[in-house]
Parts: sequence; C-alpha cells; structure tokens
Amino acid sequence: MADHATAEYATADGNDYAEHESTYVLFTALTKWGAIGVAIILALMWIFLL
Repeated sequence: MADHATAEYATADGNDYAEHESTYVLFTALTKWGAIGVAIILALMWIFLL
C-alpha cells in the first residue's frame, strides 16, 4: 500500500468580515432584483401572450 503523508491544511491569518458582509449584501440585492425581474417578465408574458 502507498504511504500516505499527513494532511496539510491552509490556515487563514484573519477574517475579513467587511468583505463577507459586502458580498452578502450584493448577493441578496442581486437575488431580490433577479426575482423582481423574473416576476415582471412573467407578468408581461401573461398580458401579451394570453
């Protein structure tokens, strides 16, 4: 059998909470506006295609 070496894990020096929060805010904003955009497209399809 092959000899397995010990696992090496990378460690972070610190947490960038400001970057995490800004990424989360961007994600939630894009999700909200994406859902609104899909709802508008569906409403327009219902109006013009029915």
